[in-house]
Amino acid sequence: MEKRLIQITAGEGPAECTWVVAKVLKYLLKEAKGSQIEAEVVSKENGDENRTLSSAMVALKGKEVDLFLKDWIGTIQWVGESPFRKFHKRKNWFVGVFPIEGPESGKKEVKITYQAIRSGGPGGQHVNKVSTAIRAIDEVSGLSVLVSEHRSQLQNKKLATARLMTLIENQQNEINIQQNADKWKQHKDLERGNPIRVFKGSDFKSQKMTSKKVYQRNREKHQRDIDSP
Repeated sequence: MEKRLIQITAGEGPAECTWVVAKVLKYLLKEAKGSQIEAEVVSKENGDENRTLSSAMVALKGKEVDLFLKDWIGTIQWVGESPFRKFHKRKNWFVGVFPIEGPESGKKEVKITYQAIRSGGPGGQHVNKVSTAIRAIDEVSGLSVLVSEHRSQLQNKKLATARLMTLIENQQNEINIQQNADKWKQHKDLERGNPIRVFKGSDFKSQKMTSKKVYQRNREKHQRDIDSP
């Protein structure tokens, strides 16, 4: 079962864009339900105006989530008059929908190897003759730790594994933070003029096909991509 995390954002857009984010979230949740996709709002950041959102993060789960998202990932355009500034001339407003790498989806392969090393320091002949210290190395990331606190090689191995996994997790968290920072930069640089979806009017009507037809179209395209050499 596919799992994805997405963010709907107004970027640095005005209040009208935060109104669009709230509308897009509502529409996306409805369309996901119609496509048998489980959708859960993980977090929301309110806009300055009532019933608006500057961003929303949604977790999606289902058999064909990637197929569903083909009609959402990118720039969303709303064509309509500002609900907050009556005489504003602008009629086109843009928000973005982006995939976010979470802790689970961002996990990398871990391959740990161990080296037995003679312990150093005080302890007499025992520590000189018996290889009790353990160096744990993750061959994927290159991270390593050396543990020699215990006389038991098994205890040192367990401790080395735990410490190495902590280092790997911290490194991956830093990678995820950077990836999300890159996504946030994308939020600020929303692409105009090439929207993946267009909505119009105060009733926020989609200018594309119904959710069922959208899903069926993407499914057929997805199958053609698989069948093509």
